[in-house]
Order: sequence, then structure tokens, then C-alpha cells
Amino acid sequence: MVEKKSMGKIHYRKVNEETGKEVKWEDIGKAYKLNDKYILLDDADFENASPEKSKIIEVNHFVKESEINTIYYENSYYAEPEKSGVKAYALLREALTKTGMVGVAQFVLRTAEMLAVLKPYDNVLVLSKIIFAEEIRDPEGFSLPPKTGVKAAELKMAVSLINQYSGKFNIEKFTDEYSASLLKVIKAKAKGKKFTQKKSEVTSSDTKDLMEQLKASLKKQHKSNYQLSIVN
Repeated sequence: MVEKKSMGKIHYRKVNEETGKEVKWEDIGKAYKLNDKYILLDDADFENASPEKSKIIEVNHFVKESEINTIYYENSYYAEPEKSGVKAYALLREALTKTGMVGVAQFVLRTAEMLAVLKPYDNVLVLSKIIFAEEIRDPEGFSLPPKTGVKAAELKMAVSLINQYSGKFNIEKFTDEYSASLLKVIKAKAKGKKFTQKKSEVTSSDTKDLMEQLKASLKKQHKSNYQLSIVN
């Protein structure tokens, strides 16, 4: 972020909400609100609560990857063995490949204990961080349509549409179009030109026209990409 006139970068300052004065970094502490009262914590408190740091990734369960819901997945990392662990690394990689199983592992990243899935990917083991069950928000309370009420004809048409556009997943077919388009805008603007991206028209209609939408999509026969718009 910059100031439009001077192009100077914008900085953020820590300000006391009660006094309005800027607070120096060395005067800033961390506190936890308990029973409407803030409990100030120091480094020793965090040290006492933190898990034991270790370079060891402990695998304590083996499961089928399909049993882990994708809602739990976060970031992925390549796992590289130390020289003393090359043989064990290779053995685990080949065993997981042969059985089609993945390992559920626990490890410490910085100061927090993490849960992860360990799986083979080509010639390397990949550690995919997953979140704990208590971190998942309960969907109860959202304004969701009931499971009943879907007409059989509509469901049959929707299933046919899904089957028509089904195929093997290939990640290389998907690209970050927004980033590529934004870079074109930046490069054009740097040259004093204007780049305008052609927008494809995406229309949404009332759910009463759902059957007409499905029928029209089925008639396209792969001439264009199918788009389903979910609107409020």
C-alpha cells in the first residue's frame, strides 16, 4: 500500500486504543481474556505450555487417504530425510506406495504442535498439515436449504450434467487467470497503455428456471465450459 500522491509506502503503528498514543514494541505484551479480565502472559508462560521441540515427525496411525475429509487440509511441505534416516525414509515411502495408505503424523512447527498427513508423491514424502476437529466450525445455524424437496426430474437432469462433464482430474488444466490478467494490466500500464480483459457473461436466474438451465447446458455438448451459479 502506498500514498497515491507521493508513492510512499504505508506503515502500520501500534496504538493504545484508550490513550491514542503509539506504543513501542518492547512495551507490548500478550494477554488472555478470562472472566472479563485480561491475564498478562510472559515468555516463561508460553515456554511452559509449549510442546517439546523435536526434529522427529512421529507417525502413529495409518489410514486410507479417502477417509480424511478435505475440509481438514491446509498447507503441504516436502519432507527431506537426514543422512541417518535415508533408509527408513525410503522404506516408509515404498511401503505407503504399495499399501495405498497414508500416515497420520504429529510434529512441532515453531512453537505449536501440528497434525499432518504423510504420503508419497513421486520420489518424495509430502507432509500435508491438517487442522484439529475442534477448529472446524459447526455449520448449524446457516441458512441452508433442506435435504428434501428436490424433484426427481431435476436430480436426474443434474446427475446427467455431472456425468457429461466428468473426467480425470488434471491440475495442469487449471490456472490462476486473475493473477495472469492482473500482470498484463500492470505491464500495459507501465508502458502507458491500457489493457482491457474481455469479460465472459455469467448470468444467474431464479431457481424456478433450474430445469431450463440444466436442459440448455446438456444441449451444449461440451461446446463451452459448464458454469453453475449459486446465488442468494
